[in-house]
Amino acid sequence: MLTSLPAFSSLKKEYQSLKKTNMRELFARDKQRAEKFSIEYKDLFFDYSKNIITGTTLKTLIKLANESGLNPAIKAMFSGEKINTTEKRAVLHTALRNRSGRPVYVDGKDVMPEVKEVLKKMKAFSDAVRKDKTITDIVNIGIGGSDLGPKMVTEALHHYAAPNLRTHFVSNVDGTDITEVLKGIKPESTLFIISSKTFTTQETLTNATTARNWLVKALGEKAVAKHFVAISTNAEKVKEFGINPDNMFVFWDWVGGRYSLWSAIGLSIAIAIGFDKFSELLDGAFAMDEHFKSAPFAENIPVIMGLLSVWYYDFWGARVNAVLPYDEYLRKLPAYLQQLQMESNGKSVDKQGNRIRYATGAVLFGESGTNGQHSFYQLIHQGTQMIPCDFIAPAISLNETGDHHSILLANFLAQPEALMMGKSKAEVLAEGTPKDLVNQKVFTGNRPSNTILVDKMTPFNLGMILAMYEHKIFVEGVLWNIDSFDQWGVELGKQLAKKILPELQGDVKGRVKGKHDSSTSNLIARINKIRKKGLK
Repeated sequence: MLTSLPAFSSLKKEYQSLKKTNMRELFARDKQRAEKFSIEYKDLFFDYSKNIITGTTLKTLIKLANESGLNPAIKAMFSGEKINTTEKRAVLHTALRNRSGRPVYVDGKDVMPEVKEVLKKMKAFSDAVRKDKTITDIVNIGIGGSDLGPKMVTEALHHYAAPNLRTHFVSNVDGTDITEVLKGIKPESTLFIISSKTFTTQETLTNATTARNWLVKALGEKAVAKHFVAISTNAEKVKEFGINPDNMFVFWDWVGGRYSLWSAIGLSIAIAIGFDKFSELLDGAFAMDEHFKSAPFAENIPVIMGLLSVWYYDFWGARVNAVLPYDEYLRKLPAYLQQLQMESNGKSVDKQGNRIRYATGAVLFGESGTNGQHSFYQLIHQGTQMIPCDFIAPAISLNETGDHHSILLANFLAQPEALMMGKSKAEVLAEGTPKDLVNQKVFTGNRPSNTILVDKMTPFNLGMILAMYEHKIFVEGVLWNIDSFDQWGVELGKQLAKKILPELQGDVKGRVKGKHDSSTSNLIARINKIRKKGLK
């Protein structure tokens, strides 16, 4: 248990010694602080000097990592051990981007030949689609990891996308989602990708069926085999749907949904930007994997990020963190990371099934660039709670236009400086501020942040960033002794929805009412009444 480790007790004392320390003082005392607390790896520069830590803090955090068994845990993941203990599965999204030629074993079998075979099939298919001038629109239908990852990456790398192809994503079971997409496309020039491991996911299959009906109405049954492909493990269901089994791309139970963009789930990415660029994305992720596996903890970017998270959540009482990309292409990154972080580490039971008595996980939010500054930065700067932040930017824009990027970078650099430095009462008074406004203009400062800078937003660098966050979240999970790779918390709502659905269809199908709390029963009755009247 985290709290029983000797380093945890040491960190409690370290917190007591630092809780009244201001980062201004730390920078003033050590002119080399920025150099000491930063790491450069390939095109990625990670500056964590604007955190409330000293060299002693860092050494003690690393001691905590060692006492938690982080090093053997890293080895166990990469070697194919079944570290997803509740589902008894290996966790090998890293095998999907393994570029080393080294074998990776699950249950004694090297999985790399199958991984390479799927990648080969993805290349052939994506190349063919990009050459087929009759296809103008790609519609990916999935949900969760089958949607968030491909959607985020496709948008993040839109600069590299084929100009003659438009990529759309449908995930929400709300009919508006699929309806609005279908309005803007033509049956004869559209390819649908149905992404569902089991091919039974309710939301995905509902949207897929609507898309199928739309296509069949226009082109007939035979068109389904030509205009639909599947990413699934259920060949029987895929065939029943009318999809040619040759156009089914497989992935494996050791690939978690929120870690699946590197698999065939990334087919929409490969089609949009080309397989060569998709390969560069994998290359970047692999580079970060190698760094995470081999770099000493004191020089290991994901390890430092994970340790800082635990430092703020479990000692400083932080419960929220922000990811703030200063790159409009990355505007969907916070939404992607929400699932990655909160579905992975939103747990209150440890691996042994015991109720946890310390903080785990955190609420993650964010927004791109200066948009966020004109929205929620007020809370980050002057709110009552600590919100650790990650600021991310490319030094060179993919769209250098006048002074735009210089202005953007000026803001990117100013915000973490402002969070760290703040503005004292004396400084506010020195500006001639009326006394009745002084307190409103004081910034307490001492608010922590990391700064992540890449040379340019290339597929390789994006791959590094995404793998960096995957491993950061893994580090947190190891220290908290939780299974970061299951998601039982999403099940209860699904189970209840299946019970409620027949009751919403009860007026036409004669279903029997279920037993609910009075609020839910009243709401069901009211909805049925409104719909019965309104749909006549």
